[in-house]
Amino acid sequence: MHELSLIADLMCKLEALAAAQRPGRIIGVTLRVGILAHLSADHLREHFVRASRGTAVEGARLAIEDVTDLSDPQAQAILLDSVEVEECGNPP
Repeated sequence: MHELSLIADLMCKLEALAAAQRPGRIIGVTLRVGILAHLSADHLREHFVRASRGTAVEGARLAIEDVTDLSDPQAQAILLDSVEVEECGNPP
């Protein structure tokens, strides 16, 4: 269940970013996943796709970078690295 709260938090952040573009749509997301986050990239992708349905994030390209350094201070984290937003009226 830990991953559900992480995904919910991520979706809130992404929806806020899209709304700030009055309105916009998220077309690309890059995440960094620490080695101790206990969530595989495939599992994270499944949750992302499911959680984004019906939102401004639905259909966004998702890139996931695995951080494999155990000594990295963010080794337990899932970090939002970058977001690409399509402003309303502009084609992707």
